[in-house]
Amino acid sequence: MIETEFLSHDGTPLFYRHWPARSGVARGAIILLHRGHEHSGRVAHLAEELGLDDFAFYAWDARGHGRSPGERGHSPSFAHSVRDLDYFVRHVCESGGFAMDQIAVVAQSVGAVLATTWVHDYAPPIRALVLASPAFDVKLYVPFAKEGIALWQKLKGTFFVNSYVKARFLTHDPERIASFQADPLITRPIASNILLELYEAAARVVADARAITVPTQLLISGSDFVVRHAPQHRFFENLGSTIKERHVLPGFYHDTLGERDRALALNKVRAFIEARFAAPPIIVDVTGAHLNGHTRDEADRLATPLPPLSLRGLYWAMTRASIRIGGLFSKGIATGIRTGFDSGSTLDYVYEDKARGLGPGGRLIDRQFLDAIGWRGIRQRKVHLEELIGKALVRLKAEGKPLRVLDIAAGHGRYVLDAVAKARTKPESIRLQDYSPVNVEKGTALIVERGLIYVASFHKADAFDADGLAATTPAPTLAVVSGLYELFPDNDLIVASLGGLARAMQPGSLLIYTGQPWHPQLEMIARALTSHRGGAAWIMRRRSQQEMDQLVAAAGFRKIEQRIDPWGIFTVSLAERV
Repeated sequence: MIETEFLSHDGTPLFYRHWPARSGVARGAIILLHRGHEHSGRVAHLAEELGLDDFAFYAWDARGHGRSPGERGHSPSFAHSVRDLDYFVRHVCESGGFAMDQIAVVAQSVGAVLATTWVHDYAPPIRALVLASPAFDVKLYVPFAKEGIALWQKLKGTFFVNSYVKARFLTHDPERIASFQADPLITRPIASNILLELYEAAARVVADARAITVPTQLLISGSDFVVRHAPQHRFFENLGSTIKERHVLPGFYHDTLGERDRALALNKVRAFIEARFAAPPIIVDVTGAHLNGHTRDEADRLATPLPPLSLRGLYWAMTRASIRIGGLFSKGIATGIRTGFDSGSTLDYVYEDKARGLGPGGRLIDRQFLDAIGWRGIRQRKVHLEELIGKALVRLKAEGKPLRVLDIAAGHGRYVLDAVAKARTKPESIRLQDYSPVNVEKGTALIVERGLIYVASFHKADAFDADGLAATTPAPTLAVVSGLYELFPDNDLIVASLGGLARAMQPGSLLIYTGQPWHPQLEMIARALTSHRGGAAWIMRRRSQQEMDQLVAAAGFRKIEQRIDPWGIFTVSLAERV
């Protein structure tokens, strides 16, 4: 067993253990993820007990746990830890020489929620996922404890909640009980932000498990005192995997893989992993989801009119009326009503993030509008765009390539120009395009205002004109598509657009693209907000990250890395033309 570290996305060194394959040649790698409060030493026994000698094993200490740095039980956010996991698995692939489809993940409790969120949000094409007693819903026992924690955090900021679960309620194994009680690396506290965000992420991935197509095995402890069974069963029912197993283990406590009779569970895990590696990788093609898929069904339901005199019909009619009234006072709402809430003008207003309106009341309404979770996600998407644009320019320069930027649907172009202003490496040309004459006019004015007329230009063009994109001169080395594909449900349009970009770009050129795998306000948007297309209802069809990545890959690009906001709404990815 080797003890070492890897550098995560923010430069923090995180500790992990590595067991090379006993057979000498590894068929694949198995990532072990520990429970909350614990560390890699608590799952180390699995490297031997699973009996998979021709696999390499890796087990980390999550940030704030075990021998990894950070305040005990704390992480900046749950999404931060999910991104840690993404970096860890990619480090395993790079250092061990594994492809992503040679990776299996075996995870317990909180680690299982981390793994599930990672598979949902980042769509890695791993070989197998094993979840043991995932903590989709932790039993807090005290009535209204979750609501109380949320209120206290809002009033006082992040604080720590101690776990009082005793070892004898985790396992029947006397040795495991004794080692748990004597282990100095086990941490009782968990930060309030992580506990609350654990619930939020779990609710999201359980509800949207149809987006997960990785072969999955779910182990449920029959006498679990720590987490509830119902969300685990609901997750399995919703799971989109064509290969999935569910096993309820009677009498087992929460430490499923550390129970006294764990051989029953480990035999099932071993058989599942061996079966998956004996067969070719399972890659489910979801590029036809716009014709037949769960997000198509969802969009169709949202497009179905409600009976006007029904309770829901009356509720949404009142909501639309309140928005129109709000538009009399709030400049942001007025902009959305006038140009469409998905228009470049509205997004530019959201990016500015300055409350304006009629008097103090109007500014207060405008601030509430700007602070809606969707708009917060949009602004975080802008931050991620700026990060990846800067990173892409540095990469292209290091490879000796020209730095020519193209944005095919730039809106007003603010996010691109802001990104270039912050980047250490400056492009030699910036070509912004949009179909809307208003956006072209506003974007051109923004270029002039910033003194970039010798570098940047704005053109009226159709982002779905494949031949027009292919003929772009000079050929771009960095193409940006932000917030466009999410507005159009038809994948044929996306295929045409990506195909045109691929024809315009040489191998080694880079593409930055955005996605929207989730949104908590889909019905409100569909029932109450209007789009830029003639004032029609703004009905969105979500694309899972897997769907978006497959469309990009089919056009001839290889995904390199990804960002996602803390709420799991918007993603930004960087890909290379291959």
